[in-house]
Amino acid sequence: MTIRTILTASVLAFLPALASASCAYHERQASSCAEGYVWDAEAKTCVQQVNG
Repeated sequence: MTIRTILTASVLAFLPALASASCAYHERQASSCAEGYVWDAEAKTCVQQVNG
């Protein structure tokens, strides 16, 4: 194997790990909250909905 092939294979092998690591900093959002609850972006959790 040539050096170029080894380097290319190494980069391609680590790309998925780098991609998933960069997603760790994205804001998480609940896919759904229980009935009567809504997503609070500041608290990053479901909170009871206030009717008013």
